[in-house]
Amino acid sequence: MASEPLLSLRHLDLGYDAQAVLSGVSLDIMAGEFVSLLGPSGCGKSTILRAIAGFLPPLAGQIFLQGRNITRESPERRDVGIVFQNYALFPTMTAFENIAFGLRVAKRPAPEIRTQVEQIAETAGISDYLDRKPANLSGGQQQRVAIARALIMGARVLLFDEPLSNLDTKVRLVMRREIKRLQREIGFTALFVTHDQEEALSMSDRIAVLNNGRIEQIGTAQNLYREPATPFVASFVGTANDLSAPAFAPLTNADQTKNKAQRCFVKYEDVLINDHGIPAKVTHVEFLGPTTRVDLDFQGHTLSALTFDNHVFTQGDIVPICLRPGSIHFFDGEQA
Repeated sequence: MASEPLLSLRHLDLGYDAQAVLSGVSLDIMAGEFVSLLGPSGCGKSTILRAIAGFLPPLAGQIFLQGRNITRESPERRDVGIVFQNYALFPTMTAFENIAFGLRVAKRPAPEIRTQVEQIAETAGISDYLDRKPANLSGGQQQRVAIARALIMGARVLLFDEPLSNLDTKVRLVMRREIKRLQREIGFTALFVTHDQEEALSMSDRIAVLNNGRIEQIGTAQNLYREPATPFVASFVGTANDLSAPAFAPLTNADQTKNKAQRCFVKYEDVLINDHGIPAKVTHVEFLGPTTRVDLDFQGHTLSALTFDNHVFTQGDIVPICLRPGSIHFFDGEQA
C-alpha cells in the first residue's frame, strides 16, 4: 500500500477580496520530496505558498499535513517553515541568535537552546559562523542560517519563495546545489517556487507547471520536457518551435488533412542540421558558447535549431534539416 502524502492540497481556490486567482489546485507531496512550482510571473505560485503557510485563507478547498486538516489553523501551529527571497534574517542578531529566536520565543531552557542550535548548525555546515551577523555572512551562509532557523522549530515542510532570484548566475548555480545537498542530507520536504526553468529542472523530484491560475501538468523534469501534456507546457518548458501541423508535414510525413487544425511543437535541439534533409535558409545566427542558435526559413515558415558542434553558420546559407525521430508533439487547436 502506498504511503500517505505528507502535504496534500485538495481543490484549492485561492484569491484576494473573494476574487479567485487560482482554481481547483490539487497537489500531493510525499515526505522527503523536492517539488517545485514553476510558471511565469503572476501565475499564483507564491499565493499557494502563502496559503500553505497560513497567511492566506483559501476561498475553497482544504490543506492537509500528514493527514491533519490545517486549512484554518494559525501559521505557528502548522509545522511549516518559510525561506524567503531575502532570507529575512534579523540584521542585529548573530547567526546563533537568528537560529535560536523561535526557541527563545517558546521559552525553551537556555541549555536546550544551545544544544539544539549547535546540532542543527553542524548539520547545516555553519558551526564556524554562529557568532557572525548577517552582514558578515556570504549569501550561501545566510541561506543555511535561514534553513536552520526553520528546521530547528520542527518544520516538516520548508517553503522556498524564489530564494535565488536576486543572485547572479554563478552564485545561483552554487546555491541550488547547496540547497539540494542540505535537503538530501537533512531529509526535509521542500516546496520550491521559481520562474527559472533551469532551477526547477535541475533540483526537483517533481514539478508542477502553473499557468492562468491552474496546474497544467505535474511530473518529473524528464516527463515535462519530453512528454508535455498541454501546448503551454510544450512551449514554456525548454525552447520550442510552435507551428501549425501542415508546416511540419514535409519533415514528418504527417497527414496534412488529419493535422490541419493542430499545433505542433518541436524543441530547438530536435531540429537537426546534417547531411540528410530538406533545404532551409539560415536567416540569423547567435553564438551562445557551448551551443549556437540558428534561425531558419523553411518553406516560408521560421524554425529555430540549437546546434552543439563547432560548425560556423552564415546568414544566407542553405542547409539540409530534419527532425529527431519522435520529437514532435501535436495538440488540438489552431496556432496561437
